Amino acid sequence: MSLINKEISAFSVQAFQTGEFKTVTKEDVLGKWSVFFFYPADFTFVCPTELEDLANKYDDFKNLGCEIYSVSTDSHFVHKAWHDASERIKKIQYPMLADPTHALSKDFEVLIEADGMAERGTFVVNPEGKIAAYEVSAGNVGRNADELFRKVQALQFVAEHGDEVCPAKWQPGAETLKPSLDLVGLL
Repeated sequence: MSLINKEISAFSVQAFQTGEFKTVTKEDVLGKWSVFFFYPADFTFVCPTELEDLANKYDDFKNLGCEIYSVSTDSHFVHKAWHDASERIKKIQYPMLADPTHALSKDFEVLIEADGMAERGTFVVNPEGKIAAYEVSAGNVGRNADELFRKVQALQFVAEHGDEVCPAKWQPGAETLKPSLDLVGLL
C-alpha cells in the first residue's frame, strides 16, 4: 500500500539539536515542508556520511522553508553522545529525533521489528502533514542530499503550479510539462 497522501500521526518525541534537548511534535511540522530522514542507528558506518551530506546542504533546505528531521530509534542521549564524539555529526544543525518507542518508525512503516531499528527511509511531508514523496533503501546504500533537495524543489513547484509536472532531472527554471487531455491516460 502506498503512503502517498497519508497524514502523519500525532507524535511527541525528544530531540537533540544544537547542543540542547527539546521536544518535537506534529504541530512543529505543520505549516512547512519537512523531510523525515530515517537511518538505522547512531555510531554506524553509512549513516554519518548521509547525515553529514544533509548537514552540508541544510542551509539550502532552510532557504526553501523545509526542515530536516533525522530519525533513529536511539535516544536523544545517544544522539548527544554521538554528536560529541564525531566530527561529522558535530556539523549537524537540524533536529535529531529520538524514536526509542518506535512510534515514528511504525507510523512511517520503516521499523525492522527483529532488529528494533529503522530502514533507511526518506519522507517529504507537505505543510498539511501529508507524505508527498518517499523512498526506502537497503541498509547498506547511502542517499544523496542533492537529489533529495531537487525532489523537494520539484514537489514545491508542483504544489504551487498544479497544472504542470516536472520531468526527470528537472531543475528550477527548466521546462515543465503540461499534460494534455489526450495524454492523461499515459501518465
